[in-house]
Amino acid sequence: MKIVYALAFVGLLAILSPAADARRLLQSSSITDADILNFALNLECLEAQYYSCAVYGHSISDELTGNGPQPIGCQQANFTNDDLYSIAMDVANNEIAHVNYLRTALGNNSVQCPLVNIGDAFSAAADAALNTTLSPPFVPYTNDLYFLTGAFIFEDLGVTAYKGALTSFQSSDIMLAAAGIMAVEAYHAGYIRTALIQNGDVVTPYGANVTTIINAISMARESLDGSAAMDMTDDEGIFNSTAGDYTLAPVDSNAVAFSRTPSQVLAVAYLNAAGTAGGFFPNGVNGKVQFTSTGM
Repeated sequence: MKIVYALAFVGLLAILSPAADARRLLQSSSITDADILNFALNLECLEAQYYSCAVYGHSISDELTGNGPQPIGCQQANFTNDDLYSIAMDVANNEIAHVNYLRTALGNNSVQCPLVNIGDAFSAAADAALNTTLSPPFVPYTNDLYFLTGAFIFEDLGVTAYKGALTSFQSSDIMLAAAGIMAVEAYHAGYIRTALIQNGDVVTPYGANVTTIINAISMARESLDGSAAMDMTDDEGIFNSTAGDYTLAPVDSNAVAFSRTPSQVLAVAYLNAAGTAGGFFPNGVNGKVQFTSTGM
């Protein structure tokens, strides 16, 4: 059972991660491994709903959501590249499996998947990142590049989330399994970043090229989670203008992946630094791990 818990949680960890603060919160005696797994379940539900809708044109099953609410804005993406569609299907199946792992591991202690907005929350995120009101609104299901852009928001966030929570488990078996899920999320993120880099010079109908948009999203995440205000770095786009090179892996000076605390993850997912429910989680997440003003 410990191994099952661990495997299930890795999906969340990929979404979580500034490490010391995350450890302080999640190692608190009041936060259990099950609480962390439930937080992970919320994040995996978001990813699974996005990919399932984009690839298959429908949300994940009621059984997997724990009879949770249907997502807002579910629709099938307009894929034109067969290779991308095949890879997107593989990612969708991975994320759906993560939800199943977590719910199975938690059993009757699992929370319902929360209400997720995978519709106009994307346009709100794009508007905020580019500091304008895009017309027409950004919809990630429009084409291949827009789908990848939507995926970029989640996958990098997931990797930093898992990194931040990885050492917080009381069970070493669960921590090992979580590391495995984090690796899967990192594989996803690496492919998505590679595909975006390969199309970095493509100019979108909004007048900005792909690189400009992706770097703006990265800067917005860093602003929302508070690291920019603290003159810290926990995010990076796909092009480093200082070095004049593309960036495959966002890492620190030791080439170690960045981390985020649960509150930093939620600030990004809620699309507001105050941590008020909204954005991709209109009613917030379910479970004991929530946003705190201390940033933990």
